[in-house]
Amino acid sequence: MNVAMEYLHLFYLSVFAVLGIMHSVQSAEKDPESIPTDKLLVLTVATQETDGFLRFMQTAQYLNYTVKVLGMGDEWKGGDVGKSIGGGQKVQLLKEAMQNFADQEDLVVMSVDSYDVIFAGGPEELLKKFQQANHKVLFAAEGLIWPDKRLADKYPSVRSGKRYLNSGGIIGYAPYINQIVQQWNLQENDDDQLFYTKIYLDPLQRERLNLTLDHKCQIFQNLNGAIDEVLLKFGTDRVRARNTVYDTLPVVIHGNANTKMYLNYLANYIPNAWNFERGCGICDNNLFDFSKVKEYPSVMVGVFIEQSTPFMPEFLSRLLTLDYPKDKLSVFIHNNEVYHEKHIQRFWEQNKNVFKSFKVVGPEENLSQGEARNMGMDLCRKDGNCDYYFSIDADVVLTNSQTLKLLIEQNRKIIGPLVSRHGKLWSNFWGALSLDGYYARSEDYIDIVQGKRVGVWNIPYMAHIYLIKGKALRNELKERNIFILEKLDPDMALCKNARELTIQREKESPSPETFHMLRPPKGVFMYITNRHEFGRLISTANYNTSHFNNDLWQIFENPVDWKEKYIHPNYTRIFTENLTEQPCPDVFWFPIFSEKACDEIVEEMENFGVWSGGKYKDKRISGGYENVPTDDIHMSQINYEKEWLHFIREFISPVTLKVFSGYYTKAYAVLNFVVKYNPNRQAFLRPHHDSSTFTINIALNHKGIDFQGGGCRFHRYNCSLESPRKGWSFMHPGRLTHLHEGLPTTNGTRYIAVSFIDP
Repeated sequence: MNVAMEYLHLFYLSVFAVLGIMHSVQSAEKDPESIPTDKLLVLTVATQETDGFLRFMQTAQYLNYTVKVLGMGDEWKGGDVGKSIGGGQKVQLLKEAMQNFADQEDLVVMSVDSYDVIFAGGPEELLKKFQQANHKVLFAAEGLIWPDKRLADKYPSVRSGKRYLNSGGIIGYAPYINQIVQQWNLQENDDDQLFYTKIYLDPLQRERLNLTLDHKCQIFQNLNGAIDEVLLKFGTDRVRARNTVYDTLPVVIHGNANTKMYLNYLANYIPNAWNFERGCGICDNNLFDFSKVKEYPSVMVGVFIEQSTPFMPEFLSRLLTLDYPKDKLSVFIHNNEVYHEKHIQRFWEQNKNVFKSFKVVGPEENLSQGEARNMGMDLCRKDGNCDYYFSIDADVVLTNSQTLKLLIEQNRKIIGPLVSRHGKLWSNFWGALSLDGYYARSEDYIDIVQGKRVGVWNIPYMAHIYLIKGKALRNELKERNIFILEKLDPDMALCKNARELTIQREKESPSPETFHMLRPPKGVFMYITNRHEFGRLISTANYNTSHFNNDLWQIFENPVDWKEKYIHPNYTRIFTENLTEQPCPDVFWFPIFSEKACDEIVEEMENFGVWSGGKYKDKRISGGYENVPTDDIHMSQINYEKEWLHFIREFISPVTLKVFSGYYTKAYAVLNFVVKYNPNRQAFLRPHHDSSTFTINIALNHKGIDFQGGGCRFHRYNCSLESPRKGWSFMHPGRLTHLHEGLPTTNGTRYIAVSFIDP
């Protein structure tokens, strides 16, 4: 029994050994030895180093591809972008190059476009997928047929995947690629895709050369007709494009036809441009180093005031705060608003000798926006010493004095700082465009505006503020009418021209199926950076210029700018450092208004000019009679009531809660007015109680400079506040406890702003 068991055991071992050998043979047949990466050569045709080409090379270098560029510096003869076919020059160049590799049987050659292509995966992955295809030559595939739709029926049918050939991507063994391209005997402006298509559709050639298409985008992803299929897939080290239809991760992404903007979006992430773990992976590449230059680059600053804009003096003064040598700045201002001539004139008189040059073109020139912007850009274009053109609109609040340096440092042809309206998603760029060329929200737009994704972003549209290299203006952007195009506004015209650089105007656009850019595309990439906080945009909507000091009314439209201009610089210290004083019991004294606010409120009242005269009869108030009249003007008389009440809610209420702990004000007041004390009109105010829960009293000018005397005395406490500070307010209870009087103004004119709050 034991002997029988032993023989049986030996038999099974023999069977398993044979099966193991058979499995090893089968595995060897299924899994051939991997192709070494040094046996891969990437060939691409590029006659110029466009932005797209440089991006292609950056992705290739990051992923360790060996790339040989064909035709660099040659004249492009492969067809005109205005026509529908062409690209034969690419085949001719490839034909010549392949003669050097015709006998290298183990060499894998990949031919791809470069201006609108990026790599997403590395050589190992590429070669593995090529081996798995088990063909000698593999062409890219797509769902749309071009250039001859009549050939559709000749294509082999496929159960699943894309059916039609795209010549933007080819991979195969060198001898087979060579056999294909050696058949080329056409003109350089004939169509390359039609050439490859006819070879592929020939059953004998398809079998002899062992050709197939990359039907399920294992290697090549053409975006034309497939944008909805492709999504970003974020990884720890690398970002990929995932084809959701076939669940594949293509190695080469091709933005053919009208999908170049979507390719730009993908390339903001793929392969290492940005991810969640590491942020921006390429932002510090090829930076301009100020420490290595003897002198700073020269900059032409173009300032454009195209509509009435609030806070204009502040905008102009920020030009002086730019941390950049002023002798390297030339200023060109186009002002299209008569209202702003006084601001420009004042700024020019004070600073005309500060800058290298200073030129102003006013509304009398009657220039359109496009004409004015062309003029400003042309000043830099014609000046061979102009290294950069910095365009800024008057609605940009530039709070970062380093902005110009930071933009130059990024070393891009066109780049702008991200600015947006405070608390809103309205910004100076679009992340995507709709089919008709207008705004569309990209998936990442909100995250970029809110600073959740920080980097340098290739975008299709920008406005308001941007920097352009002078070399680009004299080369790619040399057309001098770049801001005028069809019915587009100037900014859209600039961006469309930069993206497409249509030198010859065509009455009709090429067919959307014309996805070969037959003349190498010179499109200049436009970037927006949010790597730093740069500033914001202000709203120019509903800006009423009928007042004497119109910015006072901007508390709703532009609250941040209003606060910066009109609220005392030490206001926040009330809460951080307890910056309040108590000169009398329950009388609190604190800074509230800036000097500018005080001056403009007084100017507004004097411009209105209808002072009440301190009369008892007063039709402005309920009942028509005032027990303790003052010589005043009500806020309602200058249509400033709702703005003033909002000021109380935003800036007085927080102080109330701090000093009168536990009291929550309604922040409502019926009587809000400015009082004028003058020895010749009304010098003082007799003792009285205010009809309020509490009162604020804001000094609007300087004691000892604008007037003598004045102040307030609280009777119950025999306490006086006799040295009011301009811009400071005192707050005190109104009814019952704080009987008070206005002390005599002995000389000059004293102004105070008063509100009876929570009557």
